Amino acid sequence: MSEITDFDSLRRAMAENGEQPEGPARNARAEQLLAEAEKLKIPLAVIEALGHQLKVYNYSSEKAKMFVPFARLLRMWDERPEDFDAYETHSLHWVFKWMSAGMLDQPHVPLASVEKWLGEMEHRYRLAGHSERAVRSAEFSVAAHVGDVARAERAFASWLAADRDTMADCHACELHGQGWWQAQRGRDTEALELWAPVLEGEYTCAHEPHGVLASSLLPLLRLGRPDEARAHHLRGFRLVRSMESMRGAYAAHVEFCALTGNEARGLELLAERPAYFTDEGHPRSKLEFLSVVVLLMGRLGELGLGGERVPGAAGREWTADELAAHARAEALALAARFDERNGTEHVSERARARMAQRPLVERLPLGVRASRPTSAAPAPVLAAAASAEAAGEVADADLPALIDEARRLSDTLRPHAVEAWARVARVAAATEDVELAVRDRAEIADHEAIGLGPRGAEAFERAAGLYAQAGDLGEALAARARAAYVRALGGEVDEALAAVAEPYDRILALYAEGGTEVPQAAGVLMARARILMRRVYEAEGPVSESVGTAAESAVRELLALVDGRAGDDVRLAARVAEGHAMLAELATRSGEEGTGAELFARAAAEFVEAGVPWFAVEYEARLAALAHELGDMAEAERALRAALEHGGPFLEAIGRAQLHLQLAEVVGGRGEAEEAAEHALESAHWADEAGAGPTFGAWARHQLGGYLVRLGRWAEAAEVLESALTDLSAETHGDGAVVQTQWWLGDCLSELGEHRDAAERRLQAAEIARHWPEQHDHATLAHLAAESLGHAGLHTEADRAYARAGELWRDLGNVRGLIRSLRARAWLALRTERDTDVARALMTSALEECADAFGAAGDDEEARLRLIAELGDTHRQFGDLLARSAAEDADDDAIRATLDEALSQMSEAVAVFVALGESGLPARTGAELAAGWLECDLGRPAQAAARARAVLRSCADAAVDGLEGDEGDGRVDGETMRARRAEAEQLLQAAEEPRDR
Repeated sequence: MSEITDFDSLRRAMAENGEQPEGPARNARAEQLLAEAEKLKIPLAVIEALGHQLKVYNYSSEKAKMFVPFARLLRMWDERPEDFDAYETHSLHWVFKWMSAGMLDQPHVPLASVEKWLGEMEHRYRLAGHSERAVRSAEFSVAAHVGDVARAERAFASWLAADRDTMADCHACELHGQGWWQAQRGRDTEALELWAPVLEGEYTCAHEPHGVLASSLLPLLRLGRPDEARAHHLRGFRLVRSMESMRGAYAAHVEFCALTGNEARGLELLAERPAYFTDEGHPRSKLEFLSVVVLLMGRLGELGLGGERVPGAAGREWTADELAAHARAEALALAARFDERNGTEHVSERARARMAQRPLVERLPLGVRASRPTSAAPAPVLAAAASAEAAGEVADADLPALIDEARRLSDTLRPHAVEAWARVARVAAATEDVELAVRDRAEIADHEAIGLGPRGAEAFERAAGLYAQAGDLGEALAARARAAYVRALGGEVDEALAAVAEPYDRILALYAEGGTEVPQAAGVLMARARILMRRVYEAEGPVSESVGTAAESAVRELLALVDGRAGDDVRLAARVAEGHAMLAELATRSGEEGTGAELFARAAAEFVEAGVPWFAVEYEARLAALAHELGDMAEAERALRAALEHGGPFLEAIGRAQLHLQLAEVVGGRGEAEEAAEHALESAHWADEAGAGPTFGAWARHQLGGYLVRLGRWAEAAEVLESALTDLSAETHGDGAVVQTQWWLGDCLSELGEHRDAAERRLQAAEIARHWPEQHDHATLAHLAAESLGHAGLHTEADRAYARAGELWRDLGNVRGLIRSLRARAWLALRTERDTDVARALMTSALEECADAFGAAGDDEEARLRLIAELGDTHRQFGDLLARSAAEDADDDAIRATLDEALSQMSEAVAVFVALGESGLPARTGAELAAGWLECDLGRPAQAAARARAVLRSCADAAVDGLEGDEGDGRVDGETMRARRAEAEQLLQAAEEPRDR
């Protein structure tokens, strides 16, 4: 902490404090600086220190502290206005608006005092010659707050009609307020139209677009634009997360989560800001925050999670129900204080309406992971709830109807057949004087076994006994065969084959005698074929001929029995389809991928035709993978889309996640990053739903972040990538994924101007890549980290990183990278130390590296052209560097000598770029113009004019020869050449002016 010895050191200290994060620490430092200012005995120092204190209070949770320093400032102005310079005079009048808003936000300040202050503001603005625009804006705020719509509309119209002057809020803040009113009046479209310039970055300030992004969330949802709302949430929350003073905007993001099925993320937001539950400095934003806490807790209660532990005010643990009651009581008490002050019920009505909102969309995936809360409900409560549900089920049940429905579902292979038979069993067990038929009990046991999967052998055997008891020997043999198959699923393939042998022999004999039907016989044959296919699936590498032949024979035996006999029998049609899928697998593993793909497609189509499309999903996914291997990306995409469509609501969450991510990779591969991002987003959501957020979900987020980077949606990508990094690990996902995620995140942070954080991410990635055998990524990351360090003002660290990158580029034989690192260090030396000798030496080294590389390039024409371009760029940059190094306080001869040297480098650059032909035209004309301006500075107008005319001829020739085009079409960028033409005309005019005089 710097010592305050004079006015200049005080100003530096206040500037440094202004750069610190919002909060009590910055406020405390401002209070110390005021005490130091008073010791200087300079009135303006005290005035500036009071202004600084006002500013940091205003942008913090301690807004209530503003009134004391402002009262002192106003007294000083009234007593000695001459002590205020122009800036502080302007600032004093500016903070009248802060005081007006500050009074309104404090319920203990009487409304009469607020109105009186509004009149005082109007009087002083008129005396100072300011427009009434800011006054009418403040009046509008008062009227809107108390619910006086008529007065608010009048003030709103007057606000817009008044002239803008230096006292008006910035464009961004004004548009935020104007759009807010439109949204409050139900005019969401108009609100978004007003906010558009802020959202697009045309107008910004310290708190915008932060506030507009938050305010736009619900209007976008109400207008059916959820994708934009998601983007605004990710982008906006990133901006307000660290800004303590923006509790109201923070609350809007919590509200958005509560209304979009993102309750878990809403809880994470609450956990990040425990002080928001108790900070008293700004009561109105506390009311807003507590109101959305009630909303979020209410949603949890409706979802049956009222007993879940949730983050709340520090000092105790909270359940959702407890926090809802506490926050409601506090919020309504606070609203009542405002209403008592205002003489209306408007604030309470708005608070209650906000608490009672209903979800605007059922679910809106965000792409970031949120941990679900843990249940605090005691086990006896849960058990009691289950018992009550079962009792209600029995009371409402019609057992014969339940049996008919369960049989219909199982006969047609519906997805919920297992659950339907389980319900029959529960109802029968709970109903007195009811004994099920043996056949019904057999089907119950059969479906119980299906539900148990690999653990169902015993239940299948029990079902077999009951089928036999019911007189259906064929189905009994089929059940025994199914028992054998589930043993194979548990890894006991040989034992399963032995167990299925007898049912197989007996079913063939029974069928031949007419003692059973095709469905029962098909059941045994399918079980045997599945067991033999287990050997195929478990084989490592190519399948042995004996294993493949045995499996194929079993499958073809099944198809010979069933094919053509299915009719309307869904089960038999499904047997045919599965048989073709087995043949597809055998063909694929035998190296006949084309045949395999055809058979997988046939099997999927047969399942769909049979009316059970959900069974096609597995084989469409297999087909997609196979088509991908064969390079048929169109077929892969078609199969994946079909799998998602056919799976419908029956597709398991993890399967849906996998299909969406595969589809993202396919469409992303053909350049459709927008759609790829949508599928990656869905994949991340479904992975979280499946409980695979830290594993598969992290990979999906990694991919989603990459697509968002490709789209240039930097803030959204940063949020997603940061979320991915919490779960990505080298052990699970590979260190390549970790490095790539850090790399992309570094790019995002760099684009967002967060250079220190960008450098940290790039250095972390470089540290991992340092251990890789191939060092190109390490070198690139070191170079990028150096750029970020330089932008962050860490110049010593940046030079060290550039030097390290240069060493890596040299070891890799990458001359272009080495040259660029040397040039970057040269510029860094000039900018940070004004060390021209070091900068010259580094640029000279870059030129020498170019020369050495030419000798090594040999006959590699492409390499030589790249080196020519680097040589030209180095001469050009050397010239720029020399021109900028000419010290203003040097004598004329020294300056002229430096500029002559710079001109020599520029001329060399022009000559080098000529060798590139048409492709070097933009670079050559740029260097020619730079040389022309240097000629002007050296007092050589004729030479400058000649260079300008040369550029104009080059531009004209390019247009005549059709060399100009759009960016990326292989021709010279037309926009660049138009800019060159305009600059050449300016240079020519500047060169000819001395002649005219």
